[in-house]
Amino acid sequence: MPEIRVVNVTKKFGKIMAVDNVSLEIRDKEYFSLLGPSGCGKTTLLRLIAGLIEPDEGEIYIGDKLVNDVPPEDRDIGFVFQTFALFPHMTAWDNVTYGPRVKGFSVQKARTIGHEVLELVRLHERLDAFPNELSGGMMQRIAVARALAAGAKTLLLDEPLGQLDAKVRNEIRYEIRRMAKDLGLTAIHVTHDQAEAMSISDRIAVMRRGRVLQVGTPEELYMAPGSIFVAHFIGESNFLEGHIIEVSRMRSVIELRGGLKVQAIDTGGKIGDRVVLAIRPEALSMEKDVKGSKNSLRGTVEKVTFEGNSVRYHVRLENQDSLMVVHPSLTGEWLNAAEEVTLSFEPEKAHVFAYPEAGLKGETAAE
Repeated sequence: MPEIRVVNVTKKFGKIMAVDNVSLEIRDKEYFSLLGPSGCGKTTLLRLIAGLIEPDEGEIYIGDKLVNDVPPEDRDIGFVFQTFALFPHMTAWDNVTYGPRVKGFSVQKARTIGHEVLELVRLHERLDAFPNELSGGMMQRIAVARALAAGAKTLLLDEPLGQLDAKVRNEIRYEIRRMAKDLGLTAIHVTHDQAEAMSISDRIAVMRRGRVLQVGTPEELYMAPGSIFVAHFIGESNFLEGHIIEVSRMRSVIELRGGLKVQAIDTGGKIGDRVVLAIRPEALSMEKDVKGSKNSLRGTVEKVTFEGNSVRYHVRLENQDSLMVVHPSLTGEWLNAAEEVTLSFEPEKAHVFAYPEAGLKGETAAE
């Protein structure tokens, strides 16, 4: 199955820069996700790869072939839309076998393919059902089956789970990945849901304002975010502003608001540099009314929220900064609002970024 390369691709709609000089490589048989907030350019990039729109600049390769001038029907792709896009007057069987019939396959070959893909999506028993007789999850599986029946080597999915409820969405996303992997397809999945992308992707490209900010495995993006926006968009992060007051032995000492001092791994900053620390809520340890040592921050629990498998604490520090702490709900004793606590974290768990020109609020904004 093909590798896909996007080389310096740009696409404008009037004055709007939808895709801004993007270069990407999607590996053969990889399940790859384009992740970002609404309006970041991920769907436009998918449509460029599909050939539904043409780039203003740059090149797109499927396998070793430059496909800028190749029409969509000749790119060996299957496109799955958010809205299912099934023919309402056709049964599931007719929808699935439509592609082979249009391509001129023999009746027997079309029937063989139809049975195979309906078995693959586990809906063979509903082949006589019309779309309005199927659930949302079933319709989306039929849409995937139709794309596969047409002989797709690459599966492009544009927010394919957006119209499904949460429980069905969680089930179907694993089904789609399973089908792509079973068939050895190269798949590109567009979503704004970071939990969805993290759970099914081999690698993810995080996009913002038409650009790709970082590409990596889910683990790489979570454990080593390359920017404040990625740390904010992938999972959750607490952000603390400060400036470097000491650099020694691969560590930086950072003074926060109110004179609080913490240590972090040195990232090449200089004394006096203004920085932002990003700390995951689950990376913070919390003890009741204990005086800590290095990297200890005292505060007061303002709010406690039970979230099933975890408990979320909102803690107001002595300098009035607010931090979120998330701990498993089944381990340890819960703390209550108004209790005095000490938070601490390992220097390795804090990600240090240069303070952005747009300010912290501007850097974390979705648009």
